[in-house]
Amino acid sequence: MTDSDDGAAFYQPLGLADDGAERFASTDYTRSVWSTEMQHGSPPAALLVRAMERNHPREGARLARVTVELLGPVPVAECRVRSRVLRPGRSIELLAAELCAPMPDGSERTVASATAWRLATEDTAAVRRATDPSYPEGLPAVGSGFDFFGDHKVTTFIDAVEWEWNSLAEKQVPGRVRVRERVALVAGEQPSPVERMFCVIDAANGVGATLDPREWTYLNTEMTVHIHRIPGDGLGIAAESSIGPDGIGMCTAVIHDDEGPVARTAQSLLVRRRT
Repeated sequence: MTDSDDGAAFYQPLGLADDGAERFASTDYTRSVWSTEMQHGSPPAALLVRAMERNHPREGARLARVTVELLGPVPVAECRVRSRVLRPGRSIELLAAELCAPMPDGSERTVASATAWRLATEDTAAVRRATDPSYPEGLPAVGSGFDFFGDHKVTTFIDAVEWEWNSLAEKQVPGRVRVRERVALVAGEQPSPVERMFCVIDAANGVGATLDPREWTYLNTEMTVHIHRIPGDGLGIAAESSIGPDGIGMCTAVIHDDEGPVARTAQSLLVRRRT
């Protein structure tokens, strides 16, 4: 996807801060379905990936594993992103990024961080193999949109993505949905393939949900993504969740494109009954 025709985006760029951090204004499209005061996990994750990819470019290497830590609610406000190379190397590198946002008392806090292993590439097309099954072809659409809490009256992350459901987790595991972002990550920019994937990847725990969100909450505090192939067009998510007996769960998902699986992701879930 290119930047949207009407300029809609998750973030508007605000230039650099005095310390060199990138500044962004968060738009309504970043709003979470759990609370309109905080951001959905996908846009901040994608913004962190963007920083690691764009601020430290390197030919002949790509991100292989990304771990995102959601350290607290990310407010829908101006935010700042910094990135660095933690461990340089010829074949393997470790990158890092952090996202800071203002708190109600006027202080600034790191609300999300990410690390990524970047590996040097080599031609292995002759031995290419994927262990996960491909997203089934020809599945009928069983719904569109994301009816999380019924009709919502404010713009949220749900409105930034096109959803075509092929199976619902509460009826058939795994839950399967084809997704396409309708807005840019950063206004005026063409997102990279990995940025595009991260724009939707944190939705996995909703795609794989078997609990009614009107009765339960199941927020994730982190996600780890292993990418064995750069994603192409036609992204799909096949996700399922496991719930333990003590209020802790896990969501796992396979991310697909039109050619087959490209990545696996896992999220820890904090499961609570609504009161």
